[in-house]
Amino acid sequence: MIVITGAAGFIGSCMVGMLNSKGINNLIIVDDFSNERKNRNLENKSFTEKIHRNEFFNWLEKNYTQVEFIIHIGARTDTAEFNVAIFNELNLNYTKKMWQLCSDFHMPMIYASSAATYGMGEFGYVDDHSIVPKLKPLNPYGESKNNFDKWALEQANQPPFWAGLKFFNVYGPNEFHKSRMASVIFHTFNQVNETGKVKLFRSHRPDFKDGMQLRDFVYVKDLISVISFLMENKPESGLYNLGTGKARAFLDLAKATFKAMEKPENIEFIDTPIDIRDKYQYFTEADMTKLRKAGYNKDFSTLEEGVTDYVTNYLMLARYF
Repeated sequence: MIVITGAAGFIGSCMVGMLNSKGINNLIIVDDFSNERKNRNLENKSFTEKIHRNEFFNWLEKNYTQVEFIIHIGARTDTAEFNVAIFNELNLNYTKKMWQLCSDFHMPMIYASSAATYGMGEFGYVDDHSIVPKLKPLNPYGESKNNFDKWALEQANQPPFWAGLKFFNVYGPNEFHKSRMASVIFHTFNQVNETGKVKLFRSHRPDFKDGMQLRDFVYVKDLISVISFLMENKPESGLYNLGTGKARAFLDLAKATFKAMEKPENIEFIDTPIDIRDKYQYFTEADMTKLRKAGYNKDFSTLEEGVTDYVTNYLMLARYF
């Protein structure tokens, strides 16, 4: 059986759906399951057992011989949360316990790291283990992810295979519950529906025009395809970037959303709030060399392809993956 933590969430529920589409239903899903809106992500999905995250380690110690793989997606992901204790509990210490059990019981493990570990990109966006101790994340969320990456790289006792995936800007179906932490595409779609226009942050740097701030936007369907590849092929263990390798502008994103919605473009620029302006990233782009060398050769969706699929097949129909 396969364990998926954070299974009611955005990426976790898409992973459940993808495995179901392959005929894999012997799944143990782990979450807190207290958010009814999140739980809708699991409707019409098949799994063997549902376990609260607080009970999971007790369950695992009794049932580890049946577990083939653990996909640990569950985490606190709020970048505006500054209570470090929450991140220490849910992101750092919980994942350490998961790692230790996977190592002791010889279970392969994939876990969610984050591109937030790269901070302002002072050392680039290369998934090179040697730069991990130097990275300077911009918030406690990014720090919690980088702290675990650092800890994992120091461990002599390791799972038989492990991969820490540095997710870049992920978007796609099943993020209705994420509120302000949902993707820019989700918010753009809702703004256009409600007001007929979208507001983007104005550039406050002379080397970037308004709307030309760049991010590596990766479609969730591509992300779960990579996870599936790593599960099946188990290349060299380590940290892997998971973006597209191609940064795109927010302006491109907005235009693609208007086009998918078949609505006229109406884009307004507003000042970036003062309290985040000095930490606002103008460029992120995943170096995908390591994953490609590991054998992953599928093309990633272009921004236009991903946005069109997401908007027309999910958002406009209020449909789940």
